[in-house]
Amino acid sequence: MTDPMILVWIVVGVVAGSVATMVIARARGKNLMGSARRDAAQLISDAEREVASMMRDAKTNVKELEINLRAKLEQEGREQRKEIAGIEKRLASKEDLLDKRAVELDKTTSQLSQQERDLIRREKELDTERERIQQIIQQQTEKLEAISGLTADQARKELFTQLENEVKRDCALRLKRVEDELKENAEKKARWIIGEAIGRCASDHVAETTVSVVNLPNDEMKGRIIGREGRNIRALENATGINVIIDDTPEAVILSGFDPIRRQVARITLERLIQDGRIHPARIEEMVEKVSEEMEKTIKERGEAACFEVDVHGLHPEIVRLLGRLSFRTSYGQNVLKHSQEVAHLTGLMAAELGNNIQEAKRAGLIHDMGKALTHEIEGSHALLGYDVAKRYGESEIIANAVGAHHSEMPMNTLTAVLVQAADAMSASRPGARSETMQHYIKRLEQLETISRDFTGVEKAYAIQAGREVRLVVQPDSINDAEAAQMARDVARRIESEMTYPGQIRVTVIRETRSVEMAK
Repeated sequence: MTDPMILVWIVVGVVAGSVATMVIARARGKNLMGSARRDAAQLISDAEREVASMMRDAKTNVKELEINLRAKLEQEGREQRKEIAGIEKRLASKEDLLDKRAVELDKTTSQLSQQERDLIRREKELDTERERIQQIIQQQTEKLEAISGLTADQARKELFTQLENEVKRDCALRLKRVEDELKENAEKKARWIIGEAIGRCASDHVAETTVSVVNLPNDEMKGRIIGREGRNIRALENATGINVIIDDTPEAVILSGFDPIRRQVARITLERLIQDGRIHPARIEEMVEKVSEEMEKTIKERGEAACFEVDVHGLHPEIVRLLGRLSFRTSYGQNVLKHSQEVAHLTGLMAAELGNNIQEAKRAGLIHDMGKALTHEIEGSHALLGYDVAKRYGESEIIANAVGAHHSEMPMNTLTAVLVQAADAMSASRPGARSETMQHYIKRLEQLETISRDFTGVEKAYAIQAGREVRLVVQPDSINDAEAAQMARDVARRIESEMTYPGQIRVTVIRETRSVEMAK
């Protein structure tokens, strides 16, 4: 076959295949559509049957809920009716009770009314009786006034006066007896406490005196100390502030100065220069500086040692330093630091006997004289200076008052202040405590009394507290109050001008007026 024919047959075959395919596809589509319609009808039928079943179930559930709800409502109704019945019953019972109480209240009101009427009647009877008694009392009073010759007010005043006098007399007798007992017991107790304190305190009474004399190996050393044209001695005096006196005293140089610390520095410096042998201005200044540093350490160590010995701790470092400086200060041969330690012991012992604060008493006794370390630098009494120092460095008012009042220059506000004053007097003024003999001690007391008795109007004079106070008893008829005050000042001025004594002396003038009557 030729190619065109082949092509024609191919085309015809393709067309025929396409037609056949279309016919087959249409037939299959018709079959599928029929099947789908049948399935849909079946589904609709099944759904209708299920809906009908659900409707039947829903109606059944609704009926059951209706029946249950109706039963529940009926049950609640029955319970409410029962509760209402109970409430009505209780209300009825309460009404009955109220009716009974109302009846009882009416009875009580009737009884009270009757009692009120009875009371009014009795009150009228009492008023009548009271008037009758008052008339009787008035009649009796008039009879008593006529018999005694006194009115009722006068008799009452006289009776009260008599009773008052008897009470006063009885009180006076009781007070006198109590005062006598207290004085007797207090004096015995005070003597025992002081004796016990002194007996238990074993500190030294007299300490070494700070010397101001430097011994020389030979008299040639004086020339070396003076130096060429006096330059060595001037350098020493300028560096220490102490006067160096070189006189005819063999093998000795005298150091003169008011400051004991500087005097001690000068003494140690001069002794070391003599031992060293090199004496010239530069060496003197170097040695003075070195000794001054060592002296500061020594002062601190001595102050700490004193605190440790009397068991007093917690003092401010500046107060400890002042205590250390007191070790170079003497009062009539008695070392002031040793004296302060002894006062601390005595004060603590007496405080223990009296039940007072022991540590507080010892603390006040130890620092009571620390103002003496400042008296050559600051004007004023060492007691008041010590008070200011104690307040400045945080001591309590009790401690500061004891320091400031131990010479009665300010009021003593506590028992601690009294104990410090007593211990200070015991330590400093008993014979042997200071560098004066018994004869000088007694002579000073006699001189105080002699000076006091020289004034006109003085009846008696007593030197007490080992010469720290003198008391004058004057004649009240010849000396008035103003003259007594002037006499105290005059006696004090005369004592200052005629006597030499340690510390201060208090002058007390006593003017007493007594009225005496004899009971027969």
